[in-house]
This record gives sequence, structure tokens and C-alpha cells, in this order.
Amino acid sequence: MDLSPTMLIVALVGGTIAGIINTLAGSGSLVTLPILVFLGLPAHIANGTNRVGILIQSAVGVATFKKQGALELKGTGWFLVPALIGASIGALVATDIGEAATNLTIGILMVIMFVLTLIEPKKWLREVSERTQGRPPTWLLLVFVVIGFHGGFLQAGVGVTLLVGLVLGAGFSLVEANGVKMMIAFCFSGVALILFGMKGMVHWPFGLLMAVGQALGAFLAARYLSSKPEAAVWVRRLLLVVILIGIGRFLIMPIYQYLAGS
Repeated sequence: MDLSPTMLIVALVGGTIAGIINTLAGSGSLVTLPILVFLGLPAHIANGTNRVGILIQSAVGVATFKKQGALELKGTGWFLVPALIGASIGALVATDIGEAATNLTIGILMVIMFVLTLIEPKKWLREVSERTQGRPPTWLLLVFVVIGFHGGFLQAGVGVTLLVGLVLGAGFSLVEANGVKMMIAFCFSGVALILFGMKGMVHWPFGLLMAVGQALGAFLAARYLSSKPEAAVWVRRLLLVVILIGIGRFLIMPIYQYLAGS
């Protein structure tokens, strides 16, 4: 694919917007995936390319949490290992399905994330830690295999499911869970990126350029916007609009085209 100056600008600006949204409202992949498809990538290639920015963003997040003393790794292996197993399976499945199936999956997930964004799940996640020590119950380990599968198959929205699993399932406080979430996301994003890369399903120029934009957006959001409460409100509204556009592109349009052609 030949890269025009316009495409490069769109990738950089789109990544910057995604970084701002991800920092202030979360679910930045719901922005980057439609942008990558708009730039001309098939949905399954966009799914792999999206992991480049996620990996870099997660690495920065982990380093930041660690530097601030907000990342406690003791006991997190119980959740990391099943998540990595699930992510490996999810990424392998994602690399073997076609564009149509990926479109449908992204569309369905966007409907779910639209509902979750409306109800703002962070509001009902506990602020006080209730962690228990030792081996978690088997059902909880299986939950993290499923969460890992979600992250390996399709990164979008996995931050929310990780928070729910860590806080409501494992008893972490919301503050503790944010750092652990970033660490787990970094690890299974690396696994997924390797598997997608081995199948030639990563467009590295777009992925790296959007990663630069995401880092810039995260910096701008943290530096200039996080002190303004109204900014987060408007960013959340923008995210809802982007998700609706994505639902139209990935779910409604393919269904309409299928019905029109039958």
C-alpha cells in the first residue's frame, strides 16, 4: 500500500485523538480500529496493527505506575498466566478468521461497549481493597482465561473487562487494579503482536505512526486537559459518537450489504 502524505497525517492525528480519549475516557481502540480501516486496511489487518500502539502505550503506563509505587506485582501471576493462555488462543483464532468475521465481531463488541460507556462501570467498582491471599478459586482463573481470549482476539474494550475481573472478582481496589490491568495488557499485547506479525497481519508504518500520536495524545491529556473536569465529559461524548459510527461501519453496513445482495 502506497502511503500518501494525507494518510500519514490522518494516522498521526487519529492516534493523537485516540490517546486523548484513552487517557480521559478509556477504550481508545474503539477509535483507532475505525481509523485504520478508514485508511484502507482490512479489518483483520487493522486488528493486528492496532496492537503496536497498545503495546507501546501499555509499556509507558507500566513504567509510570511502577515509578509512582502504584504497581504491586505480588500475587498477580495468578491472573497474568491464565490471561496469557487465553490471549494466545484468542490471537491465534483472530489470525485465522477472515475480514467479514472480524467486522461482525468488532460491530457486536462496539454495541456492548456503547452500553458499558453509557453506564460508566468505574462508578460501581470498589475503591477499597478486599484482596485475599493465595491461590484464587478455579472459576476466577477461568474468567481470566476468557478475558485474555478477549484481549488476544480483539483488544478493544478489554481494559473494562480486566478492571471488572480484578476489582469485582479478585478484590483489588480500583487504584490497585489500574496498574495491574496495564501490566497484564502489556504482556498479552506483546504475545498478540508477535502472533499477528508472524502472519503478516501488521502494517508497521501505520501502527508506529499511530503509536506516536497515541503517546502525544496521552501527554496532552495528562498535561493540559486532566485538570479540566468538563474535558472528560466532552471526550466521553465524543467516544460515544465514534462508537456509533463504528457500529454503522462494522455491523449495520455489512448486514445491509448482505441483505441487499441476497
